[in-house]
Amino acid sequence: MHRNLQKIKEKAIEKALFLSAFFSVFITLGIVGVLIFETFEFFKEVSVFDFLTDTQWTPLFAEKHFGIMTLFAGTLLTTVIAMSVSLPVGLISAIYLSEYASKKIRIAIKPALEILAAVPTVVYGYFALLFVTPLLQKVIPELSGFNSLSSGIVMGIMIIPIISSLSEDALHSVPMSLREGSMALGSTKFQTSIKVILPAALSGVAASFILGISRAIGETMIVAIAAGQQPRLTLNPLVPVETITAYIVQVSLGDTPTGTLEYKTIFAAGMSLFVVTFGLNMISYFLKKRFREVYE
Repeated sequence: MHRNLQKIKEKAIEKALFLSAFFSVFITLGIVGVLIFETFEFFKEVSVFDFLTDTQWTPLFAEKHFGIMTLFAGTLLTTVIAMSVSLPVGLISAIYLSEYASKKIRIAIKPALEILAAVPTVVYGYFALLFVTPLLQKVIPELSGFNSLSSGIVMGIMIIPIISSLSEDALHSVPMSLREGSMALGSTKFQTSIKVILPAALSGVAASFILGISRAIGETMIVAIAAGQQPRLTLNPLVPVETITAYIVQVSLGDTPTGTLEYKTIFAAGMSLFVVTFGLNMISYFLKKRFREVYE
């Protein structure tokens, strides 16, 4: 009787886990399906060539242009600034926690770093707008009130825990024998960390970098609040720009009628963003898989 009851419980748990996995896949396929359908409807009215090559993005104006590269320029600019902050700080933090910090310090610092990931992005957005931008304007007077520089810096601060935590896990997983062998040959701790441990964990560290880039590209609230809503094809970090996610927020506020061409632009923009982030996540997955295969 007890064995039968145990088997029933195991079967119920197995079914529940299967339904959870199926539900997750079903939701993902549903999202992708909606994006594909609405994007296809958009391209019935707008040329793919114009979408990819036009240098203006004015779908809400009387004279309409649909050059997605304008939004990609703003997205790329804020992402590059964010990664310029998060990559070095995150990697240095990971090396310190993995190779230099004592167990007590690691236990104290790592959770403190990860607290940054728990802060709502809307708080980061207002922090960029109301604190970082005025601070930067004291040094750079020509800095606009809305700009990609402050939003990129704050976005980089937000991404530091992702880079630091994943890179530290990759570095910490390198076999101790490599450290001992390097030290036995006369290498210093710094030389061992940089020339032995870091190259050995490179695929895992690179995966964390790519996940960080993907997170930056998909960030919404920080850029919507602090970067502005002026789509322009520029690499100047001192002026307002608009990212793909910020544009989606702008149109989704409810002023644009559902079913119109202007409304369909958010699906075309969303599909473009999805393709980029999906590609980055796939690269990250294969890098992490390779990292596991090396040390298993």
